[in-house]
Amino acid sequence: MISEKMIGMVQNSSAIRAMFEEGKIMAAKYGAENVYDFSLGNPNVPAPAEVKEAIEEILGEEDSLMVHGYMSNSGYEDVRQAIADSINKKFETQFRQENILMTVGAAGGLNVILKTLLNPQDEVLTFAPYFGEYRSYVSNFDGILKAVPANTVDFQPNLEAFETMITPKTKAVIVNTPNNPTGVVYSEDTIKKLAQILEDKQKEYGISIYLISDEPYRELAYDGAEVPYLTKYYKNTIVGYSFSKSLSLPGERIGYLVIPDEADESELIIGAANVANRILGYVNAPSLFQRVIAKCLDAKVDVEYYNRNRETLYNGLVKAGFSCIRPEGAFYLFVKSPVENEKEFCEAAKKYHLLIVPGSSFACPGYVRLAYCVSYETVTGALPKFEELAKEYGLS
Repeated sequence: MISEKMIGMVQNSSAIRAMFEEGKIMAAKYGAENVYDFSLGNPNVPAPAEVKEAIEEILGEEDSLMVHGYMSNSGYEDVRQAIADSINKKFETQFRQENILMTVGAAGGLNVILKTLLNPQDEVLTFAPYFGEYRSYVSNFDGILKAVPANTVDFQPNLEAFETMITPKTKAVIVNTPNNPTGVVYSEDTIKKLAQILEDKQKEYGISIYLISDEPYRELAYDGAEVPYLTKYYKNTIVGYSFSKSLSLPGERIGYLVIPDEADESELIIGAANVANRILGYVNAPSLFQRVIAKCLDAKVDVEYYNRNRETLYNGLVKAGFSCIRPEGAFYLFVKSPVENEKEFCEAAKKYHLLIVPGSSFACPGYVRLAYCVSYETVTGALPKFEELAKEYGLS
């Protein structure tokens, strides 16, 4: 018999992945060109040319141990220093290679830092809507995830509710900006207010509360939107980053944690995170792609491709009568369901071969998420179907 905890995990397995698998079945039945799958945030833009060039250059080296050998749990020292230098240049920070821990993507990094910080029954707060796997990641280490109710006016964090939910058991807060699923960028004013609340609560309870900034979409921002770098606003910030979106490398599972010297007990956290990286079974981040990303820190995917999709899909949905907030980053649209039960709406969309994800998967029922990291042809082909769907609900 499998573990009781895993029974619950299986029963509540990701609706996004289930939708993705259903999309493959529909594509086989109706033809891929006739199915409009907006379920999974799988980048459609090719990796920059620099990635291929770096792979060929590295694999052409005579010293295979430089690529395939064992290393420190935290990753290659020169790679970590290159990342620290890049961050310092962009954000005027003062990080060293010791502050960088290479991880198996952002998900691996979140599990490493939660393993490092959490005791059983410690509380972790996050803001709805949020990436649903956070709940599983916190549960992995017997913590308790508490979701701050959504602010559905502009989807900035609901700071009034947040302040009331912090307790002496609060160990960490997870934020994700640009946000999945809304595409909202948390403003500098929001971040300053959030930091002040945390500072006040730390003093009130005599505890350390760590702000974990999950940043896989940092480079995907539009219209000149500024994405604040949170270590500059709150010293107990730990940053988790992934190259999955910025370099279109989701399958390579490569990212890093930033653990600043200013954070409370930073030396202990850095040492424990290195051990957590090993005992969780990662051991270290993929060696080849550590070397690759070190050569590609200034490379970027074609964000304009996503921007064209964003503009076309957002304008088309609004014209059809749907209500949604205009995203400033990432590659998602969060659309208000025309009926209270958004799962019913998702089922209705399937009649038009439209695959969208219910907002309850992100702790925000009444909305649906569309991932527009798809081909432009998928977007343009889907719009007439969305118009038909809108007519079914009397929106147009």
